[in-house]
Amino acid sequence: MARHRRPRPASPRPTARTRAQLAAALVGASALAATILSATVAPAAPAAPDRAPSAGTGTSDVAQDSGD
Repeated sequence: MARHRRPRPASPRPTARTRAQLAAALVGASALAATILSATVAPAAPAAPDRAPSAGTGTSDVAQDSGD
C-alpha cells in the first residue's frame, strides 16, 4: 500500500482585529489618494461666468428664486 503524507496544518485565519486593521488601512489609503488626486487634477471646466459661486448652503441647482 502507498504511504500518505501527513496533511499540512491549516493556515491561521485572520482574526477580527486583523480585519479591522486592514479595513482602517484601506480607508486611510483611499482618503489619502482622494486628497492627492483632488489637489493635483484640474477641474474639467471653469466656473460659469454668469453665476455667482455657490456658498455650499445645500441649495439645489434647479431651484429658482420666487422673486417675491
